[in-house]
Amino acid sequence: MIRGSGIRIAIILVIVAVAGVLLYFTPMNLGLDLQGGVHVVLEAKDREDMPVDEDSMRGALAIIERRVNALGVAEPIVQRAGSRRIIVELPGVQDQQQAIDTVGRTAQLEFKDPTGRTVLTGAYLRSTSLGQDRFGRPAVDLEFDREGVQLFADMTTRYQGQLTEITLDGEVLQEVMIREPILEGRAQITGTFTHEEARHLVVLLQEGALPVPMEIMEIRNVGPTLGQESIDRSLRAGIIGIILVLLYMVMYYKLPGILADIALGCYVVLVFSILASLSATLTLPGIAGIILGIGMAVDANVIIFERVKDELSSGKRLRPAIKSGFGHAFSAIIDANITTLITAVVLFYFGTGPVRGFAVTLSVSVLASMFTAIVVTRIFMEAVVERDPDKMLQYFGMRGLSK
Repeated sequence: MIRGSGIRIAIILVIVAVAGVLLYFTPMNLGLDLQGGVHVVLEAKDREDMPVDEDSMRGALAIIERRVNALGVAEPIVQRAGSRRIIVELPGVQDQQQAIDTVGRTAQLEFKDPTGRTVLTGAYLRSTSLGQDRFGRPAVDLEFDREGVQLFADMTTRYQGQLTEITLDGEVLQEVMIREPILEGRAQITGTFTHEEARHLVVLLQEGALPVPMEIMEIRNVGPTLGQESIDRSLRAGIIGIILVLLYMVMYYKLPGILADIALGCYVVLVFSILASLSATLTLPGIAGIILGIGMAVDANVIIFERVKDELSSGKRLRPAIKSGFGHAFSAIIDANITTLITAVVLFYFGTGPVRGFAVTLSVSVLASMFTAIVVTRIFMEAVVERDPDKMLQYFGMRGLSK
């Protein structure tokens, strides 16, 4: 039995150690409220051929969301504000021009003939990818769909030997001298792009043009100072709360309380490592979810310890009392945590931005708290009981039977 408890403790320690190493080498993604970023307010403008309506706003919202997601921004916020406005928040992005180029451009790609007439648009694109020109510089590779192939072939055949233009939102991207007909429907946009500029252009063209022009009404940086203050205050509040909880468990439950505190340490490492491995974004509401999970883990340990004391009071010996106490506490712990998980699922499904982040961290915290309370604490308690059952019995406030 001693060997069995030792093996189980070793397994737990290995799991926690692996989680700690993973956390060390995997940086946490921080939300806008913790690391700062860019806040943008866009307003749709009427176009001669298409006034702003509900369908065009839905289309614009979907395209902007896809553009932001393609950039890999951690937990962005893209939401409607009134009938014509869209709010975009980009955590970790400090370059306002980058934000404008990503979310504010209509991204209407046009191929114009020598007279300036539009012959082909980005609507006929099948795919867009990052490539290189013949000098190894960043470029954008284009491939047209079936109809676009025919239009592009007609254009390059008709205007062979003439100068044409490729424009984006009316700005000339490239002037092209057509040397020969291009029949396979592939083209390349070259120029003095940096790698990042070419990547942004790929994102814009991949996700399509906005159905209506969007004008930037407000753009501002949420500075890192605000984020650092939020982090400092949250850490301070969290540390104070955790210390008070740990002291209470030790003072009230003595040795079992110490074991519960060790399990709580395992809980913290597991939660942060899981969030890091999931590439989840940590926000202030997320930190609140983690602290709430600590409270639930402590509550589960209190339920277990009190049930064990009840079993001892009824005359059971220590080992059967621990087994029975965990068994009776299990259903109450599961019921309480399942209802919390259901709430988290609802918040994730119907919420947006930080609300979904809170739901994710709360779910991970609840699952980790159940594991540490039901599994880790029990393994530690059984190991101590096997080593010195009389002393463990004393710390439960009972004397006498220990076998």
